[in-house]
Amino acid sequence: MNQSVIKFFQWFLNLSLIALGLVLVIFMVREVWIVLQYAMAPLFDVRNILQDMLMFFLFFAFLSTIVTYFKEKYHFPIRYLLYIGITATLRFIIVNRDDPVANLILSVVILVLMISYSLKIRNE
Repeated sequence: MNQSVIKFFQWFLNLSLIALGLVLVIFMVREVWIVLQYAMAPLFDVRNILQDMLMFFLFFAFLSTIVTYFKEKYHFPIRYLLYIGITATLRFIIVNRDDPVANLILSVVILVLMISYSLKIRNE
């Protein structure tokens, strides 16, 4: 009984991650299309292009995390969560650069994530 419940949840988790991966691929293609439309516009805004390119790479990071989960035999290393956290925080700083105090606080967040990553590497 207990083993069958575990297998069911593992199957459900795998199916959910595959569905999420397909949705992420659709969003990645959409972001590429949006960047191409911005680039072809006569008066394009570099900030919008940069924001959508960073969004593309964020989707890419999540998709590569899902692939890593399956490659690692259903194990999800914590360092990938730290990568995503650092990338997302950097993206937010680049796109929303209007508030210097908030950017300083976010820089401290990145520092904490980097320290966590270095501690994780040291323990392996």
